[in-house]
Amino acid sequence: MNTAVSTSKPNRSTVMPMVIIGVLFFIFGFVTWLNGSLIPFLKIVCELNEFQALFVTFAFYIAYTVMAFPMSFILNKTGYKNGMAIGLGIMVVGSLAFIPAAQSANYAIFLIALFILGAGLTILQTASNPYLVKIGPEESAAMRISIMGIINKTAGVVVPAVFTVLILADMGDVSEQAVAAMAEEQRQATITELSNKLVVPYIYMAIALAFLIALVKFSSLPELDLESEASDSDEKGSVFAFPQVVLGAIALFAYVGVEVIAGDTIGLYGSGLGVANFAALTSYTMMFMVFGYIIGVTCIPRFISQQQALIGSAIAGSLCIVGVVFGSQTSTAIADVLWGWTGISVVPDSVTFVALMGLAHALVWPSVWPLALDGMGKFTSQASALLIMGISGGAILPLVFGKVAHVMNDTQVAYWVGLPCYLFILFYALKGHKMKSWK
Repeated sequence: MNTAVSTSKPNRSTVMPMVIIGVLFFIFGFVTWLNGSLIPFLKIVCELNEFQALFVTFAFYIAYTVMAFPMSFILNKTGYKNGMAIGLGIMVVGSLAFIPAAQSANYAIFLIALFILGAGLTILQTASNPYLVKIGPEESAAMRISIMGIINKTAGVVVPAVFTVLILADMGDVSEQAVAAMAEEQRQATITELSNKLVVPYIYMAIALAFLIALVKFSSLPELDLESEASDSDEKGSVFAFPQVVLGAIALFAYVGVEVIAGDTIGLYGSGLGVANFAALTSYTMMFMVFGYIIGVTCIPRFISQQQALIGSAIAGSLCIVGVVFGSQTSTAIADVLWGWTGISVVPDSVTFVALMGLAHALVWPSVWPLALDGMGKFTSQASALLIMGISGGAILPLVFGKVAHVMNDTQVAYWVGLPCYLFILFYALKGHKMKSWK
């Protein structure tokens, strides 16, 4: 497949586009994985149960489903570069919406703000992922996306720690159990103070996003030239005629669902088990994802293909689900071996397997994109939008998880929700991505 980006020519460097996209991927991670730390605090501030609290992920990720195709049309009209600036501007509005949300402690306004952030991210994701696929050889696309994954998940490691410091400074013990045990007057005062402190991280985010608008707008980031790309797209009239794209979107739906479950419920699960550092547990999942991306950078395509990486991810993820459900809620034996010697706080085995899900499925996103976009040509932006809609798995599957946990009164059992997700990813790796027609 011929690359169709002006930067793919030998006399043009791809370094600057990679740097700019790298900055954007850090922002993706910062905004996305802030939710994992936000959920336990909103649960306290807005007095929610597990099912209600996970509407945070629903509001954020459902924006990808609602806005993906409209954003692809915006990209076609404005170009990828201007579209990215528009996306960042939308995110500034979403960040600032957290000010009235926090001051009123109104859960509905929080959800609206999260939806606006998700809408801005939709156009950024729709634009940036095709760049990574198209600016170099197809067989190494997963390696390039893995580099961005490291940046993205590094933000996921840093954010919970920074968020916790900003929120919990001078607050004392604000765990769900501690707040519930307070006298009513003290409890209300603590909730009000906690709510107001949620403003600060999003003000910083709005400032950073405004700076990035200028960076993207005045950068030398080239436009994608996909109309001239050699492909099979001329023979088909719709993006839905490409099974590898439609099934790829379903695979990403399953993947993002389990990714969000692993990253955003680990704090809730740990809190329920009385783990002391529950607010920072998202960092554990993100750190393991970083290790997974490092494997992708060093091993694809030198030692393993993108298809082999996808197969391995699906199998490892399935094994982690079994480990979570049947793992001990008291023993820390696995964590003691893996990182106990570093001085980092250890967690029960069952929680450790939730974190290890990050390592297991890290290479799903980098592997699916190049396999799904192969030969899409003029349909690339629409195919990208369809794949981005798969991110809605992060909205729906955590709610399914939360409902199961609430009905069964057992968060550990709810992790079974992830098993069929990994099994579909395995199907896509073995057969789905090879399907060029529905017949």
